[in-house]
Amino acid sequence: MAQYLISFDEGAMTFPEEELADVDAAAHAVVRAAMEAGVWVFCSGLKASEDMSVVASDGTVTEGPQREKRRHLSGMMIVDVASREEALEWAAKVAGACRCSQEVRELLADPTAYRAPATMADPRGS
Repeated sequence: MAQYLISFDEGAMTFPEEELADVDAAAHAVVRAAMEAGVWVFCSGLKASEDMSVVASDGTVTEGPQREKRRHLSGMMIVDVASREEALEWAAKVAGACRCSQEVRELLADPTAYRAPATMADPRGS
């Protein structure tokens, strides 16, 4: 199994405001289907890029988006699936529901990131 990020950029969802309820219902139906299929990991929309903060490597905080960056993530879903093809199938469902193209990228797994060192006690007491 591998995890994939399915995402779209800010401004990608363009449809008449009166269709918002239909788009919302369709998007939630895809999420429910992914949950029922056991592939859903996480999903969320993001606030507008004007509300973001950027923290530089020296710790300096700048309010608002980076001026040189033209694209900003607006919504995402992470699925845990058996193949890239399956991730693309879920992306097609999201694209249809949200009425915009989706970008699909595999997440890089770091098997050491989720393991406690062998010298640490198991917090469950076993």
